[in-house]
Amino acid sequence: MEQVIFKQLQFVRDNTLKIMETITEELADITPDGFNNNIRWNLGHIYFVLEVFAFERNNMSTKLPENFAVLFAPGTSPADWKEKPLPSLSELTLLLQEQQGRIKASLEGSLQETAQNPLVTKSGLNLETVGEFLNFNLYHEGVHFNTIKLYKRLLERE
Repeated sequence: MEQVIFKQLQFVRDNTLKIMETITEELADITPDGFNNNIRWNLGHIYFVLEVFAFERNNMSTKLPENFAVLFAPGTSPADWKEKPLPSLSELTLLLQEQQGRIKASLEGSLQETAQNPLVTKSGLNLETVGEFLNFNLYHEGVHFNTIKLYKRLLERE
């Protein structure tokens, strides 16, 4: 089952990376009317949350650039950004590309272990094992991938 989770994580990530190829720097920074975030925020948020789920929740070192918590943590918004420069789409692409390999290399064989810092999500789901965190990320990244697709469609109509 462990290899299935790693395979699905790579599938979801490959789709995120594929849609990134169709997004310009300019498009990435437009927040559609009625929404709180933009495409760049969603991409950074995907990376940030998985770093926390895979590494920080297991008391392992993360590879989070210094300002990512301020920019991309849950509850943040581009409307509040004072940090400059923002990570480019190229930088985000590189981070997202290498993240999956680090996760597999670091966590393979330990998905059944209890996470060092379990979490109850805002929706009430209790994440206790390393595998549960990674499995939940499939849903999390899928939601944000769909949001990116929606924003892209909306913004290209304008």
